Amino acid sequence: MTHHMGFIGKISVAVCIGILIQLGIASAEPKHGIAMYGEPALPHDFVSLPYANPNAPKGGIVVSAEGGTFTSLNPHVRKGSVPWQLRFLAYESLMGRSYDEPFSLYGLLAESIETDDSRRWVEFSLHPDARFSDGSPVTVEDVIWSYETLGTVGHPRYHGLWKKIETVTQTGARKVKFTFASDDRELALLVGLRPILQKTQWDDKNFEDSGLNEIPISSAPYVISEFDPGNFVRLSRNPEYWGADISFRRGTNNFDEIRLDFYADGSVQFEAFKAGESSSFRELNAERWENSYDFDAVADGHVIKSIIPHQRPSGITGFVMNTRLPKFKDWRVREALITAFNFEFINQTNTGGRQNRITSYYSNSVLSMKSGVAEGRVLDFLVPHAADLLPGTLEGYTLPQSDGSARNRKNIRIADDLLNQAGWTVQDGLRRNAQGQAFEIVTVLKQGDTESQSMMDIYQQALERLGITLSTEVLDSAQYKERTQVYDFDMAYYRRGLSLSPGNEQILYWGADGVEKPGTRNWMGMNSPAAEDMINRLLSSESHDDFLAAARALDRILTAGRYVIPIHSSAISRLAHVNEIKYPKKLPMYGDWIGFLPDVWWYEAD
Repeated sequence: MTHHMGFIGKISVAVCIGILIQLGIASAEPKHGIAMYGEPALPHDFVSLPYANPNAPKGGIVVSAEGGTFTSLNPHVRKGSVPWQLRFLAYESLMGRSYDEPFSLYGLLAESIETDDSRRWVEFSLHPDARFSDGSPVTVEDVIWSYETLGTVGHPRYHGLWKKIETVTQTGARKVKFTFASDDRELALLVGLRPILQKTQWDDKNFEDSGLNEIPISSAPYVISEFDPGNFVRLSRNPEYWGADISFRRGTNNFDEIRLDFYADGSVQFEAFKAGESSSFRELNAERWENSYDFDAVADGHVIKSIIPHQRPSGITGFVMNTRLPKFKDWRVREALITAFNFEFINQTNTGGRQNRITSYYSNSVLSMKSGVAEGRVLDFLVPHAADLLPGTLEGYTLPQSDGSARNRKNIRIADDLLNQAGWTVQDGLRRNAQGQAFEIVTVLKQGDTESQSMMDIYQQALERLGITLSTEVLDSAQYKERTQVYDFDMAYYRRGLSLSPGNEQILYWGADGVEKPGTRNWMGMNSPAAEDMINRLLSSESHDDFLAAARALDRILTAGRYVIPIHSSAISRLAHVNEIKYPKKLPMYGDWIGFLPDVWWYEAD
């Protein structure tokens, strides 16, 4: 099946100089990069990204032990489970992101970018040398086809941007211009980050139904050279890669081969690392970091324990409540469930008390809400929504704390009172509503998530004292993805990483469309006009102060929404790795994040 979606009204082609002038492009200036605010930090003649080693040697193999399995190699459609790294290792975009700045882009497939002061349009000039892995040139036709295909039949994460594009116009042999339908300053950057696919590869093929049947042709440094469904994917560095010498790529993509091996669960992943079958292991538990790395390879120096700091927000990690279900709709019920979750005792039991709790969605960053009553611009932004805001949004909200004892008596009494207020009373030893329905919770967990299971075991005992029945349902990675994509759960383990440049992706995370539309990241089912207003302010802010105020106001709305029972976070990454793989001394602002390992690491045997 071939998708002939048509370009009428959406796509137009204009190549003559007269039309260029009519479109106003002549008044703009081509640049090597773009920033959300101000100018990008790196000059036009920069040698490499500041956290890359331009003299890094090429060669060697890096092996990553991954949890779960995979059923597809196409990360751009909703169907199937895909190794997440393929979005970043196997595809390229018009611009590339520097992870040492909050939000700046530099030329990749495009050698230059132009835009006006209002950023209602942006034009890219393709690099003359840009090639796909089969040697064919990357063309404007490929760019236009990629945007339309992804925006209409690709993964839902691409649809929002496509709806905000008014026209896509070819303005020269290697030039493409996007005009936007609304005032949204982030769009000029976002359009530079969509993957560019080869149009001819998908002629007479069903893009949205593809999985393992089609190995992607890519312009990226790596190509998929071998795979075994569910077991491993091997990516090999393309010796003919077109962009090896451009500034953005110097010192990156240094390994000859990247192998992703898949294991049933986290404990097996760790054992594989200890046995020397993988190159690195990210340790999320501070207690294990201190007490479980006493094997020989650490003692003899073959395995290095590296601490990688970062400045990015904590994001949110914990157990999300599905407010599409009546039992979770009342904020008092959600507050009661958070209050009954004895984090201090759980943290002491599981990590020796070594890890700090997430206090808000943007904690650990300049975007974090301030404690106490909302003031200044934050208050100005929130006041129009005051009637609809939950308690704590304006006044200030802090998570309930326990005394650290196993019984947690005070908080259990508070939770009991909140549940009674919400109409859930104890009847014959069980918590029931006015209709006599028992309060039961099933938490879905991914196979191998032993830490979450341990937390649920402790939590179960606390809820029993409130007359609530808690059980867990363990799913393999494919089942977990399918169930959570259609929001078929009561509670689920939930993790969302957030950046220093929140923007359009926030709609996918918290927007009302996600209440019913499958495949979004709004697992909690929140429907908050106030949150959407703050997101719109993030997108339209012309000053950094307004941007900060909008982010801090959004943080208040999300945190006081009480949608997630937060657990621990860390301002560092604990990364154990074999000593043959090295990383630069200069670390990116985002730390151990996308664009770090394996991107700027290299192999160097001692």
